[in-house]
Amino acid sequence: MQFELNENHALLKTSIREFLEKESPLAKSRPMMEETQEGFSKELYAELGDLGYLGLTLSESEGGGAAGVIGLAVVLEEMGRVAFPGPFLDLVLAEETLCRVKDQQASQFLQETVSGRKKVLLARSEALDDLERSSLQTRCDQDTIRGTKLPVSYGASADVLLVTTAEGLALVPRPEEGWKATSLPALDHAQRFVEISLDSPGRLLTDKQRADTILQEVDQLGALGASALMLGLMEGSLELTLDYLKERKAFGRTIGSFQVLQHRAADMWIRVESSRSAVYRAAWALENKLEEASLLVASAKAYSGDSARFVCGETIQLFGGVGYTWEYDPHIYYKRVKTLEQLYGSTRNQLEAALQSQGI
Repeated sequence: MQFELNENHALLKTSIREFLEKESPLAKSRPMMEETQEGFSKELYAELGDLGYLGLTLSESEGGGAAGVIGLAVVLEEMGRVAFPGPFLDLVLAEETLCRVKDQQASQFLQETVSGRKKVLLARSEALDDLERSSLQTRCDQDTIRGTKLPVSYGASADVLLVTTAEGLALVPRPEEGWKATSLPALDHAQRFVEISLDSPGRLLTDKQRADTILQEVDQLGALGASALMLGLMEGSLELTLDYLKERKAFGRTIGSFQVLQHRAADMWIRVESSRSAVYRAAWALENKLEEASLLVASAKAYSGDSARFVCGETIQLFGGVGYTWEYDPHIYYKRVKTLEQLYGSTRNQLEAALQSQGI
C-alpha cells in the first residue's frame, strides 16, 4: 500500500524530527537511560506537554491537537528512530482511557497529563506470565484498592495510576509516602518496570463491563502505537547500518561495496518499507473506524515485531564483533524491539486476534 502523508501530518513529522534530533539524540539520551532513576528526562516531557505532543490524539475541546491515530503513528515512528526513552505511549493510552470515562476527576487529571504537569499510567497486569491479563485479583473495597500490579511500565514515576480491579477501573492517586514499588529486571535498560503493591485510597471510575469496553479500544491504539515505534526503531537501526557500511573498510575498500552485504541491507530495507505499509494502513483504518481495523492492527503489530527483530538483529551482524559491545548503539534498538514485541499484545496473541477477527 502506497501511503502519502497529508500536509498537516508531513509538517508534524518534520517538526517532531527536528525537535528530537536537537533535544534527544542517542548521545544525549543514553546517559539518561543508563544512569538516572527515572530513565527519561522529566523536563523534556514537560516540554512535550507545552508543545502539545502529549495530547495529539485528543480533540481540541479536550485540550488536544486532533492529529488522530495517523498523527500519533507519525510521532511514534520518529521517537522510535532515535530510541526515545520514557512513557510517551503509556501516557497517551492513559489519556485515551480518561477521556472515555467521562468523569469530572478524570477530566481534571486528563488536562494535567496533557499539559505535562502529571503522569497518569495504567496498571493492569498482575503476573509476568500473564501479560494478557486473563484474571484479576486486585479489589476495590470501600474506596480502598488492594492488590499487586506488575509489570507497571515507569510506574514509580506515576502521579496517578488507573488500576484494573475485579469491580472495574479505579483511579489511585500517589500516596504521600510514595508507591510501594519494587524494581524488576529488564532486557532494555531504558525501561523501568516495577511491581506495585496497593493498599491505598482510590475511587472506582466505572464498572467492569464498561471498563472492558474502554480498554479494548485503548488496546487497539496501544498495539498500533507499538507497531509505529518498532517501525521507527527499524529505520534508526537501518540508518546506523548504512552509515557503518559506508565508513568501515576491509581489504582496502569500504565493506558496503561488497555485493553480499548490499543484498542483506536491501532485505532490511524491504522489511522496513513493508512494515511502513502495514502500520499506516492500520492507522488509517483505526482512525476511520473501519470494520477491518482490528485485523489490520493485529497484522501490523505481529509483522512489525518480526521484521524489527530481523532488521535490528542484522544490524548487529553487519557491524561485526563491535555490534555486540556496549559502546556501540545497535543493542539499544534490538533490546527495545524485543521488549515491544511482548508488550501491547505479544506477537502470538496478535496472530490469534487476527484469526479471530476473521472467525477462524
